[in-house]
Amino acid sequence: MKQLRSIDLFAGIGGIRLGFDQAFGERIKTVFISEWDEYAQKTYKSNFEDEIEISGDITQIDEKDIPQFDICLAGFPCQAFSLAGKRMGFNDDYKGKSRGTLFFDVARICDYHKPKIIFCENVKGLTIHDKGRTFKIITETLRELGYTVYSEILNSKDFGVPQNRERIYIVAFRNDIDSSNFTFPAPINKKVCIKDIIEENPVSVKYYLSTQYLNTLINHKKRHESKGNGFGYEIRDLNGIAGAIVCGGMGKERNLIIDDRLTDYTPVTHIKGEVNRQGIRKMTPREWARLQGFPDTFKLPLADVHLYKQLGNSVTVPVIKAIATKIKEVLDHDNANQCKE
Repeated sequence: MKQLRSIDLFAGIGGIRLGFDQAFGERIKTVFISEWDEYAQKTYKSNFEDEIEISGDITQIDEKDIPQFDICLAGFPCQAFSLAGKRMGFNDDYKGKSRGTLFFDVARICDYHKPKIIFCENVKGLTIHDKGRTFKIITETLRELGYTVYSEILNSKDFGVPQNRERIYIVAFRNDIDSSNFTFPAPINKKVCIKDIIEENPVSVKYYLSTQYLNTLINHKKRHESKGNGFGYEIRDLNGIAGAIVCGGMGKERNLIIDDRLTDYTPVTHIKGEVNRQGIRKMTPREWARLQGFPDTFKLPLADVHLYKQLGNSVTVPVIKAIATKIKEVLDHDNANQCKE
């Protein structure tokens, strides 16, 4: 098979690309990248040696200015749907479909270039957003563009990382490609728990909660529990798995752990109260990266505040690799059949 050309839309820090690179190896080359967030761009550039510059806002880029490609990778933001729905519904459409969302940009680009594969990842809730109408629009649009569409909800915990993270994955094959044998990957039998991904050496005291902040979290949880809500902080069992890491709200506080290796409780940041003595701390960005299946060679060059956001917004790399491997099998089989003809 000749080398395949891919584009990386809404690229983030490159998690989807990394999974495809791992699956395809030298047989895939990224020819276009789009990511509007300047901090995500910095992390991306630190980890991929590209000769091409990262383009910004995809809505401002003409599809004709994008090089020809075979595979479109698109982890388009889920927020676009709810925002678009509230703002203008789905009336202002592209060929009758969802102009108000960033998925429109995926559709217009792929309509022009007609790649072999379109790959999308999103939150599980996409399937039920607007009573399922949003997801139906996406899949119908892809079919009308000339693609056979497959979708599946997969959980990261089934692919070798200790994180309970369900996401919807969409794979669309151009209709001239025989994809009848395509299946999503089955769970692997590899039990991994949090203790397998925690830092090997004691971490900085800055990750340990102050007594005052811990008391605030306890009171916050009590208030919600009294109202019958399940919100609040959570200390995870080191022999268990983490909840889904997210960039907003209490993402870090819902995945606290107890790490009793700290010996110096002198604060290195301005805190109220003192450092708690129970060993309760946040996970580090490197631990979050491991929860997402990024290799330790993946560079984390920015301040923690940016890294938590980037990793929470990213994807679980081993899941992407497993799906990409299945896509590669279909393309290999289709290529072999064409060679026989």
